[in-house]
Amino acid sequence: MKIKLAITDDHLLVINGLKAMLAPYPHITIVYESNAATTLMEALPAAQPDVLLLDIQMPDIDGLELCKLVHKNHPDIKIIALTNFMESHYIKQMLRNGASGYLLKNTDQEALVAAIEQVYNGEQFLDAGIKQQLLHEMLTGQRSSGYEIPLTRREKEILQLIAEEHSNQQIAEKLFISLRTVETHRLNLTQKLAVKNTAGLVKEAIKRGLVD
Repeated sequence: MKIKLAITDDHLLVINGLKAMLAPYPHITIVYESNAATTLMEALPAAQPDVLLLDIQMPDIDGLELCKLVHKNHPDIKIIALTNFMESHYIKQMLRNGASGYLLKNTDQEALVAAIEQVYNGEQFLDAGIKQQLLHEMLTGQRSSGYEIPLTRREKEILQLIAEEHSNQQIAEKLFISLRTVETHRLNLTQKLAVKNTAGLVKEAIKRGLVD
């Protein structure tokens, strides 16, 4: 078994750490590494990785959208989300967008290799803690407790602009993104903060200290 791996993370320390963890495994070859989504999309046709380790929080394109984009254009590449976020919204959304695995950045070497091998073989891999969390939510009907809601950088930007009473169109123009992308982020924000409308979104964001 020979596995070609690509890594995309905006932190060089994370990339170097992953490379060091995988160095003892000759059957896993890193064919590409990147700290930006745009360069990743340009490089994928030539690199042709079997598996992609993808950070959810990227500086230029939201990792959730990037996952969907990679899966749409390169359906043969198996994607593993690599993140510090344990919020069930992220897990479910990444899986819906085409990811085959979800791995926390504090994972150990054994779990990292197992994740890569399993998704390469067409299986799904979820971190043990995440499996337990999802099972708990399924059995109790309650989301995991915790006052702090993790938001991506783009979500924070959009939430701040919503709080400043910008319209979706104004936000799209200000951030140079599509109106549809803004609408998707707004929907995701209302789901994460468990509110029904813009007024509730702003009220909850202020309550949690998510906006200035």
